[in-house]
Amino acid sequence: MTRAIRTYSMADRAAGPDFGIRDETSVTRIADAHRHEYFQVQLNLAGETKHHIAATTRPLGSGYLSFVLPYRVHRVPHPPDSKFYVVSFNLRFLRPELDVDPLDLEDVPLARAPELAPFLFQEYLDFQLRGDELTAAREACEWMAAESRHRRYCSLEMIRGHLLLLIGTVCQRYEQELTALAAKQAQRTSRRDALARVVRHVRENLAQRITLIGAAAAADLSPNYLAHLLKKETGKTFTDLVTERRMEKARELLAHTTLRVSEIAEAVGFEDGAYFARRFRQCYDVAPRDYRHKAAAARR
Repeated sequence: MTRAIRTYSMADRAAGPDFGIRDETSVTRIADAHRHEYFQVQLNLAGETKHHIAATTRPLGSGYLSFVLPYRVHRVPHPPDSKFYVVSFNLRFLRPELDVDPLDLEDVPLARAPELAPFLFQEYLDFQLRGDELTAAREACEWMAAESRHRRYCSLEMIRGHLLLLIGTVCQRYEQELTALAAKQAQRTSRRDALARVVRHVRENLAQRITLIGAAAAADLSPNYLAHLLKKETGKTFTDLVTERRMEKARELLAHTTLRVSEIAEAVGFEDGAYFARRFRQCYDVAPRDYRHKAAAARR
């Protein structure tokens, strides 16, 4: 059985509703794959680990940063002696004027919000700072943590400034790589790859009960994101996709095997042969047996 992937809110993981920052002494470490409704940046200061995000694994050693979009499945198993900062914030805090659904962030032009680049391309790049840049990043986190503990007039504006300084430092350090990836629209390739993993999972499990949750887990996505992605890229629901693949397989078996209709129904995930026959007729306006006869006649 696939373990359910938990989705965390700001209330679960941050001291405030809009922004939170913790270090290794105060954060609850989560070793299992999970997702959250908000953005997350991790600055690793000591200890070697890996960042598992979607279907990719990136190194996360000293001086490395990881960037996680809302609802992106990921995990970072920190060793006991590691030192790090975890910065959490929602879209409204980062960009108050950006009225976009978190699931549509990949479609925001980088010219409009260039600070999204590390989040969009985390699966393709390793982000590491050294020397003065790393010192500035660490000091920005220290400053944000101190200001967040004692919020006062304009604290959020000043915290946002230091957060943008942190992200901007990474963007400038990796400007060539990020702009090249943006030019190639690598995030669209990522979406196509994710859909390919979903389709492969469906195809390999046609005889079983297929759920949105199970397919999302197999593709390292969240169910919400998968449903949204399917609708946006194909115009179909997950149920539409599964039914389409089952009927395509049924047609293949009817045309090229001698299996009985009831056996074909079972092979493509229908426990009730009569219900399968009705759905097949709805899709192709012909009964399964008649389709078989027509396919046989066409081969003569």
